[in-house]
Amino acid sequence: MLWRTLILYAVMITSAVAFHDNTFAVFELKEELQIRYMNMWELLHQLEYVTPEQREWVYAEIQQIKAEIARIIDQLILLDKAEH
Repeated sequence: MLWRTLILYAVMITSAVAFHDNTFAVFELKEELQIRYMNMWELLHQLEYVTPEQREWVYAEIQQIKAEIARIIDQLILLDKAEH
């Protein structure tokens, strides 16, 4: 029983120390990044069937999503540099 308790404490301490301060922030940014990538794929798929007038709107949205993806990646890099 004592060994189980010691092992449990060792595992809890290791997992508590192993996580960085920005773990949740990184998780949120990665989730945002995945959403933006899915949006980009949807926009690229829309190019297959939109009219020429709508195509300009889709191009503008693609540029906006590209900028958001670059911003999220920059934030992830900043968080990584702050931790290491």
